[in-house]
Amino acid sequence: MRKVFVILMVMTSIGAHAQKQWTLRDCIDYAMQNNITLKQAVLKKQSATEDRKQSQAALLPSLTATTNQSLAYSPWMEGIDVKKGSYSGTYGINAQWTVWNGGQNTNALKQNALAEEQAELTAQETANSIQERIAQLYVQILYMNEAIEVNRQSLEASKKNEERGKTMLEVGKMSKADLAQLTAQRATDEYNLVNAQSNLASYKLQLKQLLEITDEAFDIAMPMASDEQALAAIPSLQNVYEQALLTRPEVKSQELAITKSELQIKSAKGGYMPTVNVTGGVGTSTSSRSSDAWGSQMKTNFDATVGLGISVPLIDGRKNKTAVNKAKIQREQALLSQQDTRKELYTTVEGFWLDAQSNQQKFRAAKISAESEQQSYDLLSEQFQLGLKNIVELMNGKTNLLQAQQNKLQSKYTTILNIQLLHFYQGEQINI
Repeated sequence: MRKVFVILMVMTSIGAHAQKQWTLRDCIDYAMQNNITLKQAVLKKQSATEDRKQSQAALLPSLTATTNQSLAYSPWMEGIDVKKGSYSGTYGINAQWTVWNGGQNTNALKQNALAEEQAELTAQETANSIQERIAQLYVQILYMNEAIEVNRQSLEASKKNEERGKTMLEVGKMSKADLAQLTAQRATDEYNLVNAQSNLASYKLQLKQLLEITDEAFDIAMPMASDEQALAAIPSLQNVYEQALLTRPEVKSQELAITKSELQIKSAKGGYMPTVNVTGGVGTSTSSRSSDAWGSQMKTNFDATVGLGISVPLIDGRKNKTAVNKAKIQREQALLSQQDTRKELYTTVEGFWLDAQSNQQKFRAAKISAESEQQSYDLLSEQFQLGLKNIVELMNGKTNLLQAQQNKLQSKYTTILNIQLLHFYQGEQINI
């Protein structure tokens, strides 16, 4: 008995896990931790951090320890005490420091620091894009879930009409042709229901793939979006755009790109400047041919050097001029990219705003239309059962009702989605 109880508890636990209902926030939080594209963007940022650290270390002197051990053989040397074979070694520590190179090292550090910031902003862009896509799929799933219910109700009505038609055929109040139309209507509604269920499964699959979930047991919470959400105030277009210019990572990234291109011009101009290097080193050597002890040789042969090197570019095959001109071209490209980014941002925000405005107006009209078509269809159904309306009028009424209900749902969820995206571009969280 105890074993049975344990098995039931385990099965209940597994079932509870499999039936987890993912909210929109659950989906977004999970994707921020597990989406592969986002992980790749984070790795690129880490790589940029290493480049910045390397350029920072390049400002410091370099220090190198060297040694060389060699064997020599001189077969033609003569003498009683002469050793034809010998062993020698050299030891040294050398340092080099670029004191000045026209600011190229310092500008390279600044550029890599900006590149690191850009990589971070790129990761944020990726995260924002993923959140938008999750919201779109989530809302589409909510829409399809309600659309399935509408199609199911439509199918139930068609079944009732078909059964009513069979009864009327038996008593001679309906022809076989009219019954065939009712049967066709029922079959069409069955097809629409299956198609809606297939679309729902497809959207869930896309969401799973975006979240990098391989577990088959996946389902989302189905909050019923209220009409008030679709009728909420729509943010001002200009206000959303101004906020987006201040907060969106793609805008900040383009600003950094311009600053980076200006540093590239300075760095390229540094190629015309002299380069000043300070070098220094200490070293010693030993040889088996010397009669002195190894320690004595190390001391006697020890030497230290220090030097100052200056190199001035005179003729470089137009290398520096080309670098400067290309850096200026890059700056112009960065300015154009900034304009294009701002234009695309405004177009995107304006698209959300227009969709929210138009679909909110459509929703108001569709809501009234759906209520009116429902009342009309209910009346038609009663009159049809009494033999006061023919099959064509009933089917037209049903088609009009289904279309009105679908229009209402589509405009409702499209409005909610676009209002939320407008808030998102203002720097707020998506919350449905």
